[in-house]
Amino acid sequence: MDLSTLHSFRVAACDLNGQMRGKRVPPSYSDKLTKGAVRMPFSALNVDLWGADIAGSPLVFESGDADGMLLPTDRGPVPMPWLAVDTALVPMCLHDDAGAPFAGDPRHALASVLHRYAQRDWSVVAATELEFTLLDASGPQPQPPVNPVTGRRLTDEAVLSMAEMDAFDSFFTDLYDGCAEMGIPAQTAISESGIGQFEINLNHQDAMRCADDTWLFKALTRGLARKHGFTATFMSKPYAEDAGNGMHVHFSVVDGKGRNVFDNGGPKGTDLLRWAVAGCLAAMPGSTLIFAPHGNSYTRLVPGAHAPTGASWAYENRTAAVRIPGGAPAARRIEHRVAGGDINPYLMLAAVLGAALNGIEDEVDPPAPITGNAYEIDGLPQLATDWADAIAAFETDPQVARIFSADLIRFLAMTKRQEIRRFGDRPPEDHWLSYLEAV
Repeated sequence: MDLSTLHSFRVAACDLNGQMRGKRVPPSYSDKLTKGAVRMPFSALNVDLWGADIAGSPLVFESGDADGMLLPTDRGPVPMPWLAVDTALVPMCLHDDAGAPFAGDPRHALASVLHRYAQRDWSVVAATELEFTLLDASGPQPQPPVNPVTGRRLTDEAVLSMAEMDAFDSFFTDLYDGCAEMGIPAQTAISESGIGQFEINLNHQDAMRCADDTWLFKALTRGLARKHGFTATFMSKPYAEDAGNGMHVHFSVVDGKGRNVFDNGGPKGTDLLRWAVAGCLAAMPGSTLIFAPHGNSYTRLVPGAHAPTGASWAYENRTAAVRIPGGAPAARRIEHRVAGGDINPYLMLAAVLGAALNGIEDEVDPPAPITGNAYEIDGLPQLATDWADAIAAFETDPQVARIFSADLIRFLAMTKRQEIRRFGDRPPEDHWLSYLEAV
């Protein structure tokens, strides 16, 4: 894409909440991006949900609110099909003036984990399944959208309904076209179990590209929904009594010869797979904040609501937090089923893949795989049940400390505590407005 021909374009990096922070720049910047011409305060990636500085953060007054350099990632520029004027977005990462990665940049956190795999001559292949809800946000509370065919508001669940998919055909056609333009590998789409809820799967690919595309897909979906006259949200629980939005990730690990290290030729998988599972389970309670980063997230993490609340694993069992899908042994993989749709994809993948590698490094065997309904099994290690407990666990968990830098752990904990305080000053019935299109 020739950026110099555009009226202007955007440069943006991902903040701790997964929001895009950056600038609109003229085409004359097209040949300056790799030289660090675009600068931004380090604190901009560690603001709260609304974009406010974090009180007491060492990135603000203590350090003079210093700037870093935004440098392009290897994802390259992408079009922005949800805007009326042809333009582009260049995904960026934040570095200091010596070129060192900024510890508070979520993409660098994932890069650090993937570097640990690369040191073993391994690479990670990952795919995400993203649930989102279409709704009408014009009133004092969210409500289901109007069916474009019937003109009536949706009222009921419509799991795997082709009629409901077809009713929103214009939106989904634009969404698939937008994915094609942006190079996002969208696969199957389905009508899910919630009212106005849908799911689209992204194809397996390099783990960093998977995180990039998940981040971009969320922006594309929200933007195109606005063009079609309704709202798309990835918030965990748009309606208190309806299904929540999850985001499952599948991953496998490939060695330098292109072999899946989880494949033993049979259905059970290798020791490496079981060690990776053990690592995922060990880090799960302490990583709850990554999988459930907002107050609204905890309305989804309740027993019996299709969102795992206990650290368990199983073969072909969707009630478990970690599932080993069946199928051809060459495709043996791990499905991590805990995260909500409101996650930061870079932090989520870093938490999952870092935990798996912790288990492999320790050669730890997991407990026996469960059978039956995980919600009815006593004694499973539990995820944090509320936001404050999740923050405290994240700060002190030794498995988390092996995955994320001390700076990122500190920055995220400070951010989330400020959000708790600020939500406490807002009427609970208005909280949904803060999450609606921000997460």
